[in-house]
Amino acid sequence: MTVANAAPNVARGEAALVVAGAVLTLRPSFAALVAAEAELGPLFALVERAAAGELRLSEMAGLFWHCLEARPEGLTREVLGEAVVAGGLRAAMPVLRVVLRQVLVGAG
Repeated sequence: MTVANAAPNVARGEAALVVAGAVLTLRPSFAALVAAEAELGPLFALVERAAAGELRLSEMAGLFWHCLEARPEGLTREVLGEAVVAGGLRAAMPVLRVVLRQVLVGAG
């Protein structure tokens, strides 16, 4: 897997996630969040579960999957989920915070 895109633009609410050595940009755009909500349920409830420490790994991976700016060849949702597990939840939390912040307050 190669590097998919440039460094994330924090001002746009983007975050970087490292998967198999590639830096992937997560962009929580309207379309991405609508797709995530269609699969995972209301985003506000997702944020509440995260705040309560009740967010499931599958929900985190699903949110990340929908927010990917680009999907490099060979990247599957399973590979993404395995990368989150391999990196540990501690490494995934800053990325999750950026995405959830975008859900709550938007960019800027």
